[in-house]
Amino acid sequence: MMGRLSSPPWLTLIFIWLFVVSLGSVFCVVRHSEHLAIRLGEPYGTLILTLAVTAIEVISIATMMLHGTNNSTLVRDTLFAVVMIILNGMVGLSLLVGGWRHREQQHNLQGASAYLSVIIPLTVLSLVLPNFTVTTPGPTLSWAQEVFLTLMALGLYGTFLAIQTSRHRTYFALGEGAEKTNEPRHANPRSSTLHTVLLAAYMLPVVFLAEQLAQPINYLIDIFHAPAALGGLLIAMLVATPEAVGAVRAAKANDLQRSVNISLGSVLATIGLTVPAMLVIGHLTGIKIVLGLQQANLVLLPLTLVVSVITFASGRTNILQGAVHLLLFAAYVMLIFQG
Repeated sequence: MMGRLSSPPWLTLIFIWLFVVSLGSVFCVVRHSEHLAIRLGEPYGTLILTLAVTAIEVISIATMMLHGTNNSTLVRDTLFAVVMIILNGMVGLSLLVGGWRHREQQHNLQGASAYLSVIIPLTVLSLVLPNFTVTTPGPTLSWAQEVFLTLMALGLYGTFLAIQTSRHRTYFALGEGAEKTNEPRHANPRSSTLHTVLLAAYMLPVVFLAEQLAQPINYLIDIFHAPAALGGLLIAMLVATPEAVGAVRAAKANDLQRSVNISLGSVLATIGLTVPAMLVIGHLTGIKIVLGLQQANLVLLPLTLVVSVITFASGRTNILQGAVHLLLFAAYVMLIFQG
């Protein structure tokens, strides 16, 4: 089947079929994660969802790295694509839909500030700092620098989880009933166990499909000289789409707090967990990981982070912030092809 990829119609058909089936598997993983989320309550529910999607992301990136050529920038491209899709595309659409329907929406300012206080340093140290280090040539890190980044990312993420799930759980819920809302619900143990088993079961086809999908994506990029960043964008779309649906649905239902938890939690998990995982896999496989962003992306990333701080600074949002974020997402997509 893969031997006929040189035929453009067949390549297009295979790619669409594999992408749709892979997306369906990811949606199944997310659906069972959401069932567990309902039973466990916040913030555990959002945490399970983001960890499940992060696992899929790591699997997809690792599979494409091991089954393609010239993939040293795949981790960087995918991480940047996830940040742009979530912080601009997902946040923008959620705020636009929610603001259009409810005019103005509220979220817990302390929770958003906690997310951004970890996201900003981790993102800059992972995707910007490698351009300015001199120990190794190019936008890469030395072994000691990668170890430091790995330990720091895991340490900060672990500290964040401590305040999210224990010390300051009310930061991630809204209103006077936050403390009550955050209490885990008394669920049927059998039902929770079933959803846990099905969640793990649906992860298996994701691994297989990611390996199959890597072939047409790499063929498309190598043979047709498509932008290298396209591979990262496609992976990011695959893993972020189900969460985007959940975030927009929550904002539409006037539950902006859950939308914020999903969006910012996804970015944090991606930077805090995917970067260390891929650096370890890179060492084990001998693949050098290029992390530093280049050219226009070095402007777009800080701009996105600054706008995100402004968007969530007041605890209230409307359609204007949504329009700004969507404009930045459009600029990102344009720069992939006209950078």
